Amino acid sequence: MEESSSSSSVITPEEVLESLMNDGTIDAIRLKIINQLKANEELKNTTNSMVEQSKVLNTPGAEKQTKRELFDALRQELESSVLEMASKSVWELILDSNGIGKEIYESVEKVFCRLSGREPPLYPPIIESLPEKEKRKEKKNLDKEKEHESPGSLPRKRNFSKMSKRREESEVIDRSNNPASVAEDSGKVLFFA
Repeated sequence: MEESSSSSSVITPEEVLESLMNDGTIDAIRLKIINQLKANEELKNTTNSMVEQSKVLNTPGAEKQTKRELFDALRQELESSVLEMASKSVWELILDSNGIGKEIYESVEKVFCRLSGREPPLYPPIIESLPEKEKRKEKKNLDKEKEHESPGSLPRKRNFSKMSKRREESEVIDRSNNPASVAEDSGKVLFFA
């Protein structure tokens, strides 16, 4: 089988990424994410609270340590927790379908279309009206309340991995009931497969 150099050739994720890096899109998105993290008051307040409650600062004799010693000790105590929170915030930004996530999707689609010779958009945008979104949210909340009120159920700690798995399963079920989101997801496969 001969490889054709026509517009029907397969566009690789690496080609799309290289184009986004070369045209400055990656740097621009990175800067927006950093600025939004800096502006995240919840993240700042939580970090400040963690520092104030740290073992390092609340240990007798901490006032006699140098700033550098305190900083190094604080970093060792809190770095992984703070980075985990920041990472979660970054992923929320990246996956936000109305903010940076939408911008990333549109940028990738635009570059993919340019490289493949197609016209954007590849798939129609999913527009969900606010009342529909609120109704779904209310229904989910009512279902959760009913689940907790069922007789014979004992209060228990929630397992993070089980919660994540349930969330992923419900998203798959939700997407399978919405043909437009399936089309959008299949477009993502095209970009990153």
